[in-house]
Amino acid sequence: MITSRGKCSCGKTRVTIHLPETLDQYSPRQCDCDFCVSRNISYLSHPDGELAIESKEPFEKQHQGSNQADFITCNHCKTVIAAALQLENKLIGALNASLLLNSSSLKKSTVVSPKVLSPKEKVERWKTVWLKIEINGNNHI
Repeated sequence: MITSRGKCSCGKTRVTIHLPETLDQYSPRQCDCDFCVSRNISYLSHPDGELAIESKEPFEKQHQGSNQADFITCNHCKTVIAAALQLENKLIGALNASLLLNSSSLKKSTVVSPKVLSPKEKVERWKTVWLKIEINGNNHI
């Protein structure tokens, strides 16, 4: 696994992502919903990858679209850290790729449109492309 690190804009939240390939092999997904477009967010994940999110501050959670996914946000600077979904005893999601210190290594983002999927289709899609997340060592938000 290849490890990359990053942080939110205020530095209070740190992220470590483990992916099977080097960053130059990945094209983040740029969601075309108003929430993500207004924040210029592209998401990075791989189903075999892992993301660790660490912060001493509590997180803010936001909901958009079908209200299924949580947008984990730094409580201090309001940077969106990741989109996440709690599945029983497993947390999956995708990292805001711009947080990575070496994000310039990534390929150009690919535009995706989850808003055209039904709520059930979204969850099924996320199960195939999102990675495992731990927040402060826990697999729950």
